[in-house]
Amino acid sequence: MTRVLVTGMSGVGKSTVVEALSVAGVTAVDTDYGDWKVSPELWDLDRVRALLDAHEDVVVAGTVENQGLLYDLFDHVVLLSAPTSVMIQRIADRHGNPYGKTDAERQEILEYTATVEPLLRATATVELDTTHPAKVTVERIRDLLHTPRRFT
Repeated sequence: MTRVLVTGMSGVGKSTVVEALSVAGVTAVDTDYGDWKVSPELWDLDRVRALLDAHEDVVVAGTVENQGLLYDLFDHVVLLSAPTSVMIQRIADRHGNPYGKTDAERQEILEYTATVEPLLRATATVELDTTHPAKVTVERIRDLLHTPRRFT
């Protein structure tokens, strides 16, 4: 049974990875969509726990303030990262998620990258640079579903 958290700043490719994993038959959930949060910054911890309990292998994607409270339930915490110029371009090009389209939101993303990403990096068990094709990141995450727990 392997549970993987995929986290990172807006524009690093979390949603793209979840979509590709889902298409490949992996149970993968993007907590930015659906009823996974009690507020924009906080997971519904009971609901996420229930998801983890319900699946032997699962990938959960998201970045919220209280995710660390569930780290002990994940076998791997994967930080996706990319240069800010890449993130901002991806956000400008994406459809379906309006966040990051305004100057204020782009500035917020840059601030979070400077302040939050180092905290995520300090607690991640794996960091993947997403500047290469998405299929490479997807395969690395699929490999983790067959890799023993990296921390306790």
